[in-house]
Amino acid sequence: MVQLKTLTFADLIAQQTGFAGEGRLTDFVSRYDGELYFGDRLNLNRLVRQYGAPLEVVYTPQITAQVQQMIDWATQARIATEYAAPFHYAYATKANFAAEAVKTALAAGAHYETSATADLIIAHGLWRQGVLPPDRLICCNGSKEPAYRDAIRQFRLDGCETVIPVLDDLSELRDLITTPAPLQFGVRERAAGNRDGRHPGNDRFGLTTAEIEQAAILISGTDHSLVLYHAMIGSQIEDEAHFLHTLRASIENYCRLRRRVPTLRYFNFGGGMPTAGYQLQFHFDYQRFLSRLMTTIQEICADYEVPVPELIGEFGRYTVATHSAYLVEVGAVKQGQPDQPDWYLVNGSLMVMLPDTLFVSGQEFVILPLSDWHRPLRPVRLAGRRTCDSDDIYPRPDRPPLWLPATDGGLILAIFGIGAYQQMISGRGGAHHCLTPEAARFIVEERNGRLSSRLVPQQDQATIMRLLGYRPQPTAIPIPFRQPARPVALATRRRTRERAMSM
Repeated sequence: MVQLKTLTFADLIAQQTGFAGEGRLTDFVSRYDGELYFGDRLNLNRLVRQYGAPLEVVYTPQITAQVQQMIDWATQARIATEYAAPFHYAYATKANFAAEAVKTALAAGAHYETSATADLIIAHGLWRQGVLPPDRLICCNGSKEPAYRDAIRQFRLDGCETVIPVLDDLSELRDLITTPAPLQFGVRERAAGNRDGRHPGNDRFGLTTAEIEQAAILISGTDHSLVLYHAMIGSQIEDEAHFLHTLRASIENYCRLRRRVPTLRYFNFGGGMPTAGYQLQFHFDYQRFLSRLMTTIQEICADYEVPVPELIGEFGRYTVATHSAYLVEVGAVKQGQPDQPDWYLVNGSLMVMLPDTLFVSGQEFVILPLSDWHRPLRPVRLAGRRTCDSDDIYPRPDRPPLWLPATDGGLILAIFGIGAYQQMISGRGGAHHCLTPEAARFIVEERNGRLSSRLVPQQDQATIMRLLGYRPQPTAIPIPFRQPARPVALATRRRTRERAMSM
């Protein structure tokens, strides 16, 4: 009798993706000689050997790659369609406010999108420092309380001519219209928010058609101008045809308004662009989508006899989701209930590291082991070992289990796609659920073609106690993390397969 081969993790990945075991697996992770690399350059196995786990790895060159790739796709789409107006890539900073993320996106050529007072204060500071170039647009979305409106006014009076308040309510216009310097205004179309019924909650933003008309009339008799029309549909829209069909009505509304308002020049189709960060088998033809969008706009503008607008896309998740990963250790294994998967207990908290598992229905993350790809598979669910909470698990009970290499503990897992929203929701530097400390953070940046790095230590217990009003005791026991057996030199992988370059 021929014994059937036991299915391994390598076999599973090959079946799902066609990956042969060596080379690029996705746009952001590769595998060579049995070890995983971030961005085809940074050896994650070696990082764990040197710095232990849990460890957050922040690889900012991936942000640069994301921005420049989208700009290149848009350029190719403009050439293919002969689209006569520019395309502008804007980073929606609410996805990740970390300085290294924002500055990298700006250096790559991104414009700036804000949603609240704090975003704009950051933008103002970066503008004064010269980090935010004077030719970049600053699109100010969201409901604007008095502090937000004051920040817009101060930014404009400081000399910034490219700050664009995108009106969410007519009361904002009545206040900002008194600014003693010409402002460029935008209007957000409320109907686009949930036109398809798939995005409840998004329909609270923006102005009705009647309110947009009123805003245009109020602006027309002033030194200010109406320049931008914003239509935001939703997030992570992978259905290209649906995306374009839903935008069509907004493009028509833009054209109707443009016929009466000659200063109108930008059509902002908002966010919604999906990212490859959450599924190994993800596929979305970005260049084809942009080409079809430009063709659709050309046809509608021709029907209305108006010039095609300059396009603005707001990219949040797409920009930063894939630039960070968590490296966590399976600290213990616990047998599941009869007919249920076993539990891999990780030394950390999933609901702290991955809050989207709680808030976003069906949210997925790409999880890959750093080793043991040739060991037999095992159906498992992950659980946080540093909390006592039934919700601290992944995947959720209504989702299929993960298939990972069998282990009795010590297996290191890389959790990708965590660069957007996870820390912004959980809150960096705070006191987290069950006082779980934040992992050490290894930050990699690129300057003049060379990688540089810095290590932010794991959050200490004394800091957490102070946040809660306690006086830390000198006998406080630090929460441990996996220490390396011996220190090793950090190395990256050159594109020529060399292993010698150290940072």
